[in-house]
Amino acid sequence: MQKLISIDFKSDFGFFRKPDANNTINLSYNILHKPALLGILGSIVGLAGYSQAKETENTQVIPKGEKRKSVFPEYYEKFKDLPIGIEPLNHEKGNFQKTVIKYSNTVGYANNGSTYLTEEATLIKPSYRVYLLLELGIEDQKKLYHCLKEGKTEYIPYFGKNEFPVWWDKDEIVEYNFEKVEHINNSYKIVTIFEKKGIVSEQKEEVFDLFNFHKTISPYIYFERVPKGFNEELLQYELGEFVLTNFNLKAEYVPENMYLLINEQVYAQLY
Repeated sequence: MQKLISIDFKSDFGFFRKPDANNTINLSYNILHKPALLGILGSIVGLAGYSQAKETENTQVIPKGEKRKSVFPEYYEKFKDLPIGIEPLNHEKGNFQKTVIKYSNTVGYANNGSTYLTEEATLIKPSYRVYLLLELGIEDQKKLYHCLKEGKTEYIPYFGKNEFPVWWDKDEIVEYNFEKVEHINNSYKIVTIFEKKGIVSEQKEEVFDLFNFHKTISPYIYFERVPKGFNEELLQYELGEFVLTNFNLKAEYVPENMYLLINEQVYAQLY
């Protein structure tokens, strides 16, 4: 039995580290991405993470002439195929406010005995409405559903760092009537981020319904390149080009994996 739900995850701060940095300032993705979300879901149901995966990998018995096989975290293996959608909340045209937090690290093994200074551009009060298409016939997904409904968690979930715990209001969970669609007849609204097809910024006239817009609302189109999964051969993030907008989209442009939220008459991309 499939069930599409949404839940609002919130925190006072968040930091989803980008692999690149600007001198000493470490940067954060603005949007909660799928690999980070899977870690949050895994902590809620109590699935093993990176430390257990590394321990398993290091204890492998490797036949002569073969390479050590990479072991992925249990939460990733269990939830990597779970369709999810992400809708940032309470943002400024796609952006969350940020503050630069300075850290000093005096641990000798980390910096050759000297004091290492670093800065992180940290998100302020990030919140996201997360859509989950759960298969309740799968035990871990059924457990996740009940944990969310009951406001329970096995481990403390967090937004990127364990000093930024995540919370949610169990009374705010929404269950949807839904339908997967491939064709749409009229202009329509996507409430989640969606992975773009082609170079959207160069084809605005073909994608966005720029003239069907309420004049009292400030329009925006936000682009961000964020992880959508893992490349299991290269052992690194697989990135996708995502868009968030409050413009309607034209019927001729329909991204993959679109779901109609029937009662709300809006669409979400679940990937």
